[in-house]
Amino acid sequence: METKWLEDFVSLAETRSFSRSAQLRHVTQPAFSRRIQALEAWAGTDLVDRSSYPTRLTLAGQTLYSQSLEMLQGLQSTRAMLRGHNAAGQDFIEFAVPHTLAFTFFPAWVSSLRDKFGPIKSRLIALNVHDAVLRLTEGSCDLLISYHHDSQPFQLDPGRYEMVMLGREVLAPFCRAGAAGQPEFSLPGRAGQPLPYLGYAPGAYLGRIVDLILKQSATPIHLDRVYETDMAEGLKAMALEGHGIAFLPLSAVAKELRDQQLVSASSKLLMPMDVRIYRERPTLKNAGKVHVQALWTYLASRDSPLAAQL
Repeated sequence: METKWLEDFVSLAETRSFSRSAQLRHVTQPAFSRRIQALEAWAGTDLVDRSSYPTRLTLAGQTLYSQSLEMLQGLQSTRAMLRGHNAAGQDFIEFAVPHTLAFTFFPAWVSSLRDKFGPIKSRLIALNVHDAVLRLTEGSCDLLISYHHDSQPFQLDPGRYEMVMLGREVLAPFCRAGAAGQPEFSLPGRAGQPLPYLGYAPGAYLGRIVDLILKQSATPIHLDRVYETDMAEGLKAMALEGHGIAFLPLSAVAKELRDQQLVSASSKLLMPMDVRIYRERPTLKNAGKVHVQALWTYLASRDSPLAAQL
């Protein structure tokens, strides 16, 4: 058995989709399916109920899923321990952060920490939201920073993980400004003339929030998807070139709004989100890094009502 089979299986258990997991694992769907089948051959039983949609695990699969998390975390902890023999490595705090937050929130947040908490040595791992959460559950990062919306919660055991609120973000539609500063495209559009839409790839966390915004709109929204990508920065670049409307975090476009390169395409289609930081609760066996504990104590003291709940 190969550890990547277990990583594939954990991804499938969490996405409940062969195609989405194959995309996240950067393999073709046939190759991904063969790896799951190889794991089932090793286990000697079916792990996935292929007669249901979305995909769900069999009882044997549920058992292996919980064991896989423990085994992968054990391997990651052992690797961290071995790396920790290098004293310099203990000075670094490893953050798993979705790409958009890595570009926008994280640099300014670290600067504020330097002023109020003190300097920290950080190692940033920029990923999509799914993989960033997986890093935390596998034990291959110290802290996870991510967006949160009640409609798209992470399935993290509150007995094992804790959270602190770091701030708020707003997701809203933007497009390039015309010569007079007006939006080149204004929502909601018309049924016969849909507006060009720059969307997130299927399964992207922010894409699911955009879907919720559009679904909750009191007015029908007429859009024609002409481009998609996983990354908000990619959508912003296309919007700046005038290719259409993109829903972007406000912090990601702050400079472009000040410079009047981008403008709001609607003042009504907004969705507030939390920015949260998560960690695995320390135990007697795994107390964690001293620097991580010091930072967490500081963050939790500034947000004590939310420090112990998910």
